[in-house]
Amino acid sequence: MAVKIVLTNQKGGVGKTTTAASLAAGLVLEGKKVLALDLDPQGNLGFSLGLPVESDGTIYDLMKGRERIQDIICTTEYGDIIPSDITLSAGVKEFYEQGRQLLLKDALACVEKSYDYVIIDTPPALNILTINAYAAADYLIVPMSSEILSLVGLAQLKDTVDSVRNALNPGIEILGILLTKFSRRTRLAGEVKEMAATVAKQMGTTLFANEIRSGVAVSEMPAHGMSIYRYAPRSKPAEDYRGFVKEVIERIG
Repeated sequence: MAVKIVLTNQKGGVGKTTTAASLAAGLVLEGKKVLALDLDPQGNLGFSLGLPVESDGTIYDLMKGRERIQDIICTTEYGDIIPSDITLSAGVKEFYEQGRQLLLKDALACVEKSYDYVIIDTPPALNILTINAYAAADYLIVPMSSEILSLVGLAQLKDTVDSVRNALNPGIEILGILLTKFSRRTRLAGEVKEMAATVAKQMGTTLFANEIRSGVAVSEMPAHGMSIYRYAPRSKPAEDYRGFVKEVIERIG
């Protein structure tokens, strides 16, 4: 049975999609069978891993009941991917009105035995799409950039997780908080790390030991449709993400 991991943060620009792509690709390099699933209407996860912008079927078609999950899975060198696009934004209102918090969990039940991991990227919002991801998840990972404003909103995220735990998914856990865009040379990064460790403790989790350092390769990578390990294998972010992937595997056991 697949371990389902959701990358989440209601704040944008924290490296969430890059982390989802790097985690999925890194797990494949570790010999794992991986399904990466894009729940963000921007559709950047598939694009970052080399999928064409236009796809025959997307996660929206699945959640609307128009396609079977087996028919929208795209196979790539970085594992299997279920893409998204802007049409999914319509689902935010539709699925709220229908009270469909378990659409994703039910859909994944058909294929999760075929994978070791399912990696789910979510939009920078706490909406019905995010709730669907939380309801299906075993673990959450919270990427946050190394700046003070990234701490804002984590309390609300905790409240949402607690609500989902009480109503839909009692087994959900926060696997850890991952610091991204990290510079070990600045005082601010150290201060943010210290405050983030305190927040993590309040959320019942810890910081990942591996911080992700800044690097131009991270911003260039999506345009080339390559993982960080292929595009810039010797870069600092690639080194950091390798350590992060191994840490994820160790934490889950």
